[in-house]
Order: sequence, then C-alpha cells, then structure tokens
Amino acid sequence: MSAPMTGPRTIQMLDQTIEWYRTLGIQQQAANQPSDLLILYDNRQTANQVIALAFDIARTNSDILAKQPDSPDPGGPAPSQTLNQLQDKLAGQAAAVQAELESDRRQLAVATSKHRSELQAKISELQGELDLINAKKSLLGTLSSISDQKRGNGLSAGALKAQIDAMAVTTPAAAGNVPSSNSTGNSTPAAPSAGMGAVAAARFGIWQLAANVARLSEKISTIDDIDQRTVALLDTFAQIRAPLVDQLKQLSARGDTLATQADTADSATLNRVHDELDSLSGEFKQAAALVIPLSEQSVLLNQYRRNLANWRAAIEGQYRDALKSLGVRSLVLAVLLALVFAAAELWGRAVVRYVQDPRRRHQHLLLRKIALWSLVVVIVGFAFASELGSIVTFAGLITAGLAVAMQSVLVSIVGYFFLIGKYGIRIGDRVQIGEVTGEVIELGLVRMYLMELGGHGLFGPTGRVVAFANSIVFQVSSGLFKQIHGVNFVWREIVLNLPAGVDYAAAKEKLVAAMADAFKDYRDEIVRQTREIQRATATSSGGDAQPRVQLSFSAAGVEVHIRYPVYPQNAAEIDERVSWHVLNVVSALGAESKAAKGA
Repeated sequence: MSAPMTGPRTIQMLDQTIEWYRTLGIQQQAANQPSDLLILYDNRQTANQVIALAFDIARTNSDILAKQPDSPDPGGPAPSQTLNQLQDKLAGQAAAVQAELESDRRQLAVATSKHRSELQAKISELQGELDLINAKKSLLGTLSSISDQKRGNGLSAGALKAQIDAMAVTTPAAAGNVPSSNSTGNSTPAAPSAGMGAVAAARFGIWQLAANVARLSEKISTIDDIDQRTVALLDTFAQIRAPLVDQLKQLSARGDTLATQADTADSATLNRVHDELDSLSGEFKQAAALVIPLSEQSVLLNQYRRNLANWRAAIEGQYRDALKSLGVRSLVLAVLLALVFAAAELWGRAVVRYVQDPRRRHQHLLLRKIALWSLVVVIVGFAFASELGSIVTFAGLITAGLAVAMQSVLVSIVGYFFLIGKYGIRIGDRVQIGEVTGEVIELGLVRMYLMELGGHGLFGPTGRVVAFANSIVFQVSSGLFKQIHGVNFVWREIVLNLPAGVDYAAAKEKLVAAMADAFKDYRDEIVRQTREIQRATATSSGGDAQPRVQLSFSAAGVEVHIRYPVYPQNAAEIDERVSWHVLNVVSALGAESKAAKGA
C-alpha cells in the first residue's frame, strides 16, 4: 500500500492543524461572556482531540512511508525544493511575528492599565508562536541536510518521525498533556462575576454603546475567520481521506473477487489466493488505520463548526440588540439637541421681537448663546459618558482645574455681566477708572477698551487706547466712574468776590438771570438730562442739571460760587458764553459800587 501523504505533505498537514489549533487563543481573547466561555470550553476539548488525531495520522503515515522504498514524488516538487519553500515560508512568518511582537512591546510601554493585561497576553502568545517557528526552522534545516545526503529521495522515516515528535512537543494536547479546566496553561477563564455584570449594566453612554457594537462586529468577523480556517482544514483531511476510501473499496472488491475464485480453485490456486488475501488484509488494516481517525476528524470538525455557528448566532443577537440600543440612544440625543436648538431659536426671536433696547437685546442674545452651548455640552457629555460617576468626577476635576488656572479670566467674565447691568456701561459712554478718563470703544467678555481723553477739560482724545480687565469692578483700589445713561456733562465752578457796598440780593438775581440767558439755547437739553437724573435716582430731589448761583461769606468779603454744567460737544462755546455774561454783570456791579462811593 502506498502512503496517502509524502513526508513534506505530512508536515504541511500538521503545520496547518497547529495553526488552526492556535486560534483557540484568539477565541479566548474574544470570549468575555459566560455563554462565550462555555462554547470556548467545548471547542477546546474538540480541538485537543483533533490535534491528537492529526499527530496519530501523521505517525501512522510515517510508518507506512518507512515500509516503502525511497523514491521521489513524480507528481510534485523535489523534497529539497519543498523543504526550501517551507524554510522560506517560516522565515517570512518569523519576520512578521517578530515585527508584530516589537510593535506590541512599544505599545506596552505607553499603554494604560486597562489595555496592559491584554497586550501582555498577546505578547506571550506571539513569543510562543515565534519559539515554535524557530523550532520548525531548526528542524527543517536538519531535515534539509538529511535530504541533501539522500540525493533528493525525500525525508527519511526517522527524520519524519523526529520532526513529528518535535512538533508534538510544542503542542501539549498532541503530546498527551491535555490541560484540564484547572490547569494554568490553556485553562478556560473564569466567567465574569455578578459585580462585573453590574458595572457593565451601569455603562450607558453612546461612546460605550458604539464601542460595544464595534467589539461585537469584530467578534463576528473573528468567528467567521476561524470557521474559514476550520473549513480549510476539513477540506485538507477530506482530500487525504478520499483516496484511502477509494483504495479500501478497491481492496474490498479485490477480496470479493479472490473469495469467488477460491470456491472453484485447486490447491495451488488456493495457496496463491491465500497469500494475496493476507497481503490485502494487511493493506486494508493500514488503510483503515488512517481512514478511521480521518473520519473522526470530519465528525469533530463538523461539531466544531456547529459550535462556531451557535456562537455566531448568539453574537449576532447581541449585535442587533447593541445596534438597536445605540440607535435609540443616538435618536434621543438628536431629539434633545433639536429641542434645545428649537428653544434657543424661539428665545432669540422673542428677544428680537419684544426687547427694543439694543443694549438689552444684545445682553439677552449673549445670555442665550452661553446657555445654549452650555446645555449642549452638558447633554453631549452625559450622552457619551460611560458611567455617571465618571463624568461627575471628571467635571469636578475640570472645574477645579479651570477655577485655579483661569481665575482671572473667570472673574473678568463674571465682571462683564456686572458691567452690562442696569447701571452698566456701553459703547460711547465716558468713564473714569482710577486716573484714566476715556470713552468706551469696545466692551468684550474679558476686556474693555477706552479711548483716552486729555487736554483742558478732557474734551479731546489723546490717540491712546487703554485696556482694562472686566475684573476691575471687583477691585476696591480702582473705582469705576460713569455717568447715568443719557446724561453727559461735567460741572464747572467760578468763584467771584463781590465789591463792597453792592446790593447782594440784586447781584445774585442778576447773576442768575445772566446764567439763564447764557443757557437759554440749552434749556431743552438741561430739562431732559434733569429728568434722566431724577428717573435714575427714583426721586425728584435727586438733583438737576440747572446752573446754580450761591453766596457765601468769607474773611475777604462776600463770595459768589457759580456752578454750571458743560456738555463735551459744546464745552468751549458754553465756557465762553458764561464768561461773557458773568463779566458783564461784574462790570455793571463795579460801576454801581463806584457810583455809590462817589455819591
């Protein structure tokens, strides 16, 4: 009987089976639910039997090869060429595994504690694969030298058995050391505790749901990949089994023919038939020794595929539920954001329609914008947070950090809302901060800018822009002075000494009449600003902007104090008119005093 597999073909079969067996490590990484672990345990038991049977098949095939004379395989490449191809393949695998191992080691150096254990497990698995590949390369090198010594007649039976034993050492299940559920090598991980389930149930954020959907999708892809490898291995064993089944059919048919001949044969023919039947029996036993484990492999691998199919069906159900939860949560988030933006739009239209004062309108719109985006940030933060406690802790830490790092900025932002209050400032107001007087040209959320005023009476700009932080409103040392909105004037005062001997009452009346005549063109503006002052102070005694004349006695005689308002836009004109009217009255009083003395 001829062997169904050559030596290199046997090694390829074992290599494919071992690679398939190592997918258990991938399944163990993907299994994170109790139901997953049960399927993983069944698959591990099945895989242990498959790998053990594969090595039994390989040893049986090597025994058959040992009984055959060495000859090259006419239907395939030379053994030395096959070994060289295997060595090249292993070299490529070693380079790929080494590159992945170095990449994982670099990631481990900067990985967080959450991913460190996964990376360490993956590094251990890759190191095991690299050790196995190096062992294969070393063994193939030895076999290659043996093959060269045999002049290309294929692997010797001893070399093939040694290589099979070496590969079996790297696979505990094939060496008869099948780990139990309590072993430490390839043991089935413990199922997650109820506490872990409670923690998973507490995670409700969109980010966690999306990560769960991606993880389940990746798990389905992993199961499909393992199933494809299982199908490929099943096809390999089917290809090995098919010629053996045909051979068994031929041997059975030949045995039936010989049995028929024996019924009518003579003694010589019976001896020949007996010898041929003995030979057929030996060949039948050899073929059966391979067909039986190959048939068991087919049953086991089909059972393995059914386990994978059940696993995939369960994961698909979880995937649909997770996708549904993600869709519902995303829809809720979209609806909430739509409601918030709709409310903000209604708020903005109501402000534009019902708030006529541009300054108050601007304040309401700014408050609307701050409230809108603050609410959006809060909603999105809670929607994407994995756990409620985590976002509360994170928000607390962020708030504390911002309060310390941006203390001045936050105080300035709060000061902005004080500055835009009822008695706050606006663009165009004249203010005094400390020793700086200027006109407000910009009022920002953090800073305000003044055009400095200088010269006599501070009537003209100096050309310099002064910036103050809005936090100035909370500083005691630097006061902020501004006039009431709608009132824009400064007071001037003139002090005169009245000549002796004049009628002081008549002099006061003349001065009052003169000031009234000087301000006759500004009477309406004076009345308006007086009303603004009284409205702001909520009392009629809050003062007015009318010129005032007061008499007082001093050591030098009687003094007249004349106080009058000056409007910046007409300051020079008002000063001049007041001066002329006062000079005329003083001149008239001087003339009267002289006339009285002459009489």
